[in-house]
Amino acid sequence: MSQKDSTWIKSTCAYCGVGCGIEARANSNGTLEVRGDKSHPANFGRLCSKGLALGETVGIEGRLLTPKIKHQFSYQEVCWEDAIADVASNFNDIIKKYGKDAVAFYVSGQLLTEDYYVANKLMKGFIGSANIDTNSRLCMSSSVAGHKRAFGADIVPGCYEDLELADLIVLTGSNLAWCHPVLFQRIREAKAKRQCKIIVIDPRSTPTCDIADLHLPIQPGSDIALFNGLLAYLSENHAVDYNYIESSTDGLDLALASAFRFGDIESVQAVTGLEKAQILAFYQLFATTDKTVTVYSQGVNQSTSGTNKVNSILNCHLATGRVGKPGSTPFSVTGQPNAMGGREVGGLANMLAAHMDFDNPDHTQQIREFWQTDNLATSPGLKAIDMFNAVESGKIKAIWVMATNPAVSLPDSERINTILANCPYVVVSDCVADTDTLRHADVVLPAQGWSEKSGTVTNSERRISRQRRLLPSPGEAKPDWWIISEVAKKMGFGNAFNYQNEADIFREYAQMTALGQEKYTPFSDVAPLTRPLSLHGLANLSTRQYHHMAPQQWPVIEYNQSTARLFANGEFATPSGKAQFIATDHRPPAMAISERYPFILNTGRIRDQWHTMTRTGLSSRLSEHLSEPYLDLSRQDAKQLSVKQGDLVKVSSEQGSILLRAQISNECQQGQVFAPFHWNDCNTSMGKADTLIAQHRDPLSGQPEFKATAVNIEPSPYTSEALLISQRKDVATLLSDQEHWTNQRTHKGYLLRITSQQSPAKLHHLLAQCLIKDEATGQQRINIEAEPESRFALFKGGLIETAFIVSDNLQSPIDTNSFNEKDYDYLYTLIGRPLSDPLVQALFTGKTPPEHQNGRLVCACKQVGVKTIEKAIRTQSCCSVKDIGKATQAGTGCGSCVSELQMMLDEVRVREG
Repeated sequence: MSQKDSTWIKSTCAYCGVGCGIEARANSNGTLEVRGDKSHPANFGRLCSKGLALGETVGIEGRLLTPKIKHQFSYQEVCWEDAIADVASNFNDIIKKYGKDAVAFYVSGQLLTEDYYVANKLMKGFIGSANIDTNSRLCMSSSVAGHKRAFGADIVPGCYEDLELADLIVLTGSNLAWCHPVLFQRIREAKAKRQCKIIVIDPRSTPTCDIADLHLPIQPGSDIALFNGLLAYLSENHAVDYNYIESSTDGLDLALASAFRFGDIESVQAVTGLEKAQILAFYQLFATTDKTVTVYSQGVNQSTSGTNKVNSILNCHLATGRVGKPGSTPFSVTGQPNAMGGREVGGLANMLAAHMDFDNPDHTQQIREFWQTDNLATSPGLKAIDMFNAVESGKIKAIWVMATNPAVSLPDSERINTILANCPYVVVSDCVADTDTLRHADVVLPAQGWSEKSGTVTNSERRISRQRRLLPSPGEAKPDWWIISEVAKKMGFGNAFNYQNEADIFREYAQMTALGQEKYTPFSDVAPLTRPLSLHGLANLSTRQYHHMAPQQWPVIEYNQSTARLFANGEFATPSGKAQFIATDHRPPAMAISERYPFILNTGRIRDQWHTMTRTGLSSRLSEHLSEPYLDLSRQDAKQLSVKQGDLVKVSSEQGSILLRAQISNECQQGQVFAPFHWNDCNTSMGKADTLIAQHRDPLSGQPEFKATAVNIEPSPYTSEALLISQRKDVATLLSDQEHWTNQRTHKGYLLRITSQQSPAKLHHLLAQCLIKDEATGQQRINIEAEPESRFALFKGGLIETAFIVSDNLQSPIDTNSFNEKDYDYLYTLIGRPLSDPLVQALFTGKTPPEHQNGRLVCACKQVGVKTIEKAIRTQSCCSVKDIGKATQAGTGCGSCVSELQMMLDEVRVREG
């Protein structure tokens, strides 16, 4: 390695469960350069738009820097010793008065495995309650429950290489192109190289469908009918592996009895809404293709039937013997970087650490002896929604929220805010100074963020990777494991939490995975491991070995000898050693459409944002592609509702209502709509999607139904709107209840989009007065109150500081098929420019200089806008997406924008004949 290369530190990305390796180096000005790690087996150097922008999301701005304790209505900064003493004493007092189940932890897949382990150890091992659950309950718990029923343990049998070896890939309940872009790239390249077939099962026509040979737009919630029909078809057509079924499985007869309720194609048609030819094409391809991988994600998991959906998929793979074999396996992909790691160490309320179980006396005895505790929890705790319901009822008096934002992400989020506001004692440890959840905290604890943390994460293919520290911690931020350990010591459990560093914790966890397995010979044909999760080979790492540990997949029996696939030999982790078929039956979504609520709402992620935007919202380029909370609806429904592109619509359910910007496209079927869940009270006054979601959940996994909520939609007219740029983040606090707003990060400042019931003239006056109130000496202002658009700007030192435009209609359509956009994109870049700058002049003329016309951002990786792309198509005779990439670099990064580029190309062709 050259001297120059030695400055790059290997770590992992902060986002989805792909677990991409990154390399980063800090610059002298405090910024961070990030690139893909070409040696990491998860991504081989590829990164998506979010990963490429990681360096833009670090820094001191918006960070929580000191511990704080609330006194009446304000927070007082305190030292760590006082903050920890407050938490410990309050927890001890509540436990003494009300019992150990009166406290709870709600944790996160953003924690590292070491953090997770210590939190679980404190709650289950020493407080003695299992009231610790995680936001992974919202995304992965149905897969966990399905895996345990079928395989005997929470195991993903395959690896990413299987996606490149398969002849058929079935993507169900997953917009992989936007939610796991690097895996999508690997599949797209494999398809180009090997001509494998791709089937996408999704009610929506998403960008993932671009590579599909067959798209099955099933009705929401009808997955079990489709896969039960497949199981019946396989049986009827003798496409099952009888030898495998006999030697390695149990329960087929009961599963088939249930499946044969969909034994004829017409029954499958009636529930799924698919055409007969589509169903047969899928069934025939699955039956005749040995190397088949089925990838499933939140569209399967987030359902009141999520666990049964998972098992209906696993049943089909078990019937054909396609489990854990090269290019042939079921494959659950996770949503968070360490969702798998949290599951390993007992982050879910119904699991013990190291895949051990409450109902196994040997396991509980082994853990008691290993942790040297007499207070181990003996039964499962409350799952996420039940936990917050217990806070509401008063059974739980104190809750500690770590590295997550349940006030936004949980269903019926307005109710969750009320619950937190009324909870007697709320502790929040986070790296961000302002979240919806943190506003309810009695004690605020500053934790390290990504780039400062050190520990391990486990990705979707069971690969453990080191996340290494890249930057110093700002203020008094501390590792989560340290915070938890210090509280544990203060509560009186000091001897069990005397860790010097994260390597100490990892060693202890790795040793724990060996409990009860010492007498077995790993992976022999005679005596397989009782629990496949085993880190024997890492249990005695030196601290130096830990810091230099290479990515490896568990089980790890010998140091640096990991295991790519499991169960290929037909031996499973059940008591009998055989996999279990599970009888499943179709059940419609909990919330049926009605005359009052005639539409089905699906919620999910968008390409460039992550969870509740506390990290991605710091990057201006990630905020430009889709910058407002929106509702995607079909052209037929838009026409019926008299809604035009960019109109504001009110979306209501039994839980509440929100306002969203209408996006009209061909993505959703008639009667179905989609909204992203990322926006929250910190960046919008109107578009928090989880406000609408009910608390209906899977009875086994506890996972809520996020994909099928009955809603009503109606136009929400407004009288005026404004676009406002400012160096100040708090401008939105100056607005009245008559205005609705969304605030996004942009170049050197913030951009507010405001709609109002006031006239344009009154809105202009309101904004001007709000801004002029704080006018400092030396400020200049330009105020043009004209129709149809009035304009205003404040300058300081000759440079623009704040500006806005007001009109009755300022909409730049966000429909990716439309290019007749009003030209306001230059506003992103005005802050800090002098009055003489041509772009500043454009503020007052409305005409942008041609050389500055990039337009709405399409390619976040290469920062290429719609106008640049359209110009290239026209002037350079681009006939393909590849041509556009050569001309503009668009689409040559993560590739997530390729479908949008194709739509643009098609639109230009149609317009120009």
